[in-house]
Amino acid sequence: MGTGEREMAWIADQYARMNTTDINAKACVTGKPPHAGGIQGRVEATGRGVQYALREFFRHPEDVALAHLSGGLDGKRVIVQGLGNVGYHAAKFLSEEDGAIITAIIERDGALVSDTGLSVEDVKRHLATTGGLKDFPGATFSPDGSAALELPCDILIPAALEGVINLHNAARIQAPLILEAANGPITFGADEILRQKGTVIIPDMYANAGGVTVSYFEWVKNLSHIRFGRMQRRAEEARHALLVTELERMSADSNLGWTLSPGFKENYLRGAGELELVRSGLDDTMRTAYQSMREIWHGRKDVEDLRVAAYIVAIDRVAKTYRSKGL
Repeated sequence: MGTGEREMAWIADQYARMNTTDINAKACVTGKPPHAGGIQGRVEATGRGVQYALREFFRHPEDVALAHLSGGLDGKRVIVQGLGNVGYHAAKFLSEEDGAIITAIIERDGALVSDTGLSVEDVKRHLATTGGLKDFPGATFSPDGSAALELPCDILIPAALEGVINLHNAARIQAPLILEAANGPITFGADEILRQKGTVIIPDMYANAGGVTVSYFEWVKNLSHIRFGRMQRRAEEARHALLVTELERMSADSNLGWTLSPGFKENYLRGAGELELVRSGLDDTMRTAYQSMREIWHGRKDVEDLRVAAYIVAIDRVAKTYRSKGL
């Protein structure tokens, strides 16, 4: 917490100064800016991972039904606690790309509430300018931010401090689905109360793994000494160009009267660059990880929730590694 690209660049630079013969010096730390050995998409990676986790959850109607919800993310009312790097990007992507409605945002000085939805960009700008949420136009401000956690919503995303949902407020939490974007935002006792109420919790060890996943991609990039997409991007564009050219020729020769949709050619011809490949890899990671958890969740009668399922998946993989080595 409290660090960013600048601090990571400082660490990498100092390590390189102290280890002048290490050709992999840039791989000593991740989260660096792209021009200093970092990778595109790292800043927003944890928030993007939250989005991908929720998208995957809502791809499984039976899981959605367990949370007493239906349909997809579009129109779902979301409360976000913490508008830092993780909360900001998660709220931004969910509202702008998935149609979710951010009905409340909680910060240090209180909470903003709006049944019609909050503009995440406007709130972020106001927060940066004034240092708080107070006096934001078009929404109701309450100095009691913790009370906003208990408001009715479809999805609650605690994205800042640990232990914000505890024995004192767990019974009053109304959200049927909670995604832990922060580390340990729900205490052990609160977790038991919520499970008994039927609340579905997407656990932190999975839900906020987007950052470390893209950090792994950055580490791989540093060790390979080549940016993602450099080897295949133009080859993809050339193959796509062949298809588009043939479609245009067929249309002209047969007088079918159809044309390519506006923007299709430009978008289709563009090969995947580093950012697209990073997002693709993150999406794949979040999908497959959730599927591994839900297989245990639904396949074993002694597993009641996703948190236990996540632990079983993780520990089983470690155990298999040890057994394969005869340890």
